[in-house]
Amino acid sequence: MSVPISGVRWLFVLGVAAAGLAHAGRPCGEPQDLKPETVDKSLTLAWKTLQALDASGAKVVLMARAGQDLSKYGVRYSHLGFVYRQDQSDGSHVWRVLHKLNLCGTAESAIYRQGLGEFFLDDLWQYEAAWMPLSLPAQTAMLKLLQDPQQSLAMHHPRYSMVSYPWSGKYQQSNQWAIETLAYAVTAGSAAPVTDRAQAQAWLQRSAYQPTTLTITPLVRLGARMTKANVAFDDHPDEKRYADRIETVTVDSVFAWLQKAGWASGMPVVMR
Repeated sequence: MSVPISGVRWLFVLGVAAAGLAHAGRPCGEPQDLKPETVDKSLTLAWKTLQALDASGAKVVLMARAGQDLSKYGVRYSHLGFVYRQDQSDGSHVWRVLHKLNLCGTAESAIYRQGLGEFFLDDLWQYEAAWMPLSLPAQTAMLKLLQDPQQSLAMHHPRYSMVSYPWSGKYQQSNQWAIETLAYAVTAGSAAPVTDRAQAQAWLQRSAYQPTTLTITPLVRLGARMTKANVAFDDHPDEKRYADRIETVTVDSVFAWLQKAGWASGMPVVMR
């Protein structure tokens, strides 16, 4: 059942539409008008998600959206972001999203801070989301980092590949940034704090994180590399690449690891 969009939310949408949207992983051309149906579905999903977050008692969650159809690889969601509650001086609060986006299909990326509405107004493949509350220690550590403009960029590497190898520093895709940032946050103040990407990856390996292995044939790899600036395979070990085994960080693998490693306080919550 669709939730009617209030006047306040319509004003928000019009402001976003006028400014144009950053399209993650897709070429940028002339700004295109948002279809009313797209706006309604996106903001309905955002509204339902906001209500669920308010009722959860959580302050930081990992939020996934289905921006692309990855079903042929057995992957359900394409993109992760940190969603956090920001308290206001008047006693109210808002929910913010901090996530990494590829810039217009190029080989570069940047970190964005958005509202829930903007997060879902990105030409989704499916109007479905999933979020997982972090454990209380992880929430405390992440909330401090997420509200600090400098600390939130500490693990960001601008060179982007959609299928970056999890144990290499050459490229960094969006989900990889998320778990490396989590490693940086939760180890701060410990006897062995993570201070760079190599240390974050070593910590993730010690914490038994397992990436997803995609089967991508040479023909598909060649086509992607020749036509898409945001896809590269040269950071993957030769023995795995030539066996068509491409390991990368997916939402599915992150959610599974969070539960096994104890960094989540519950099961994923699916929103439709």
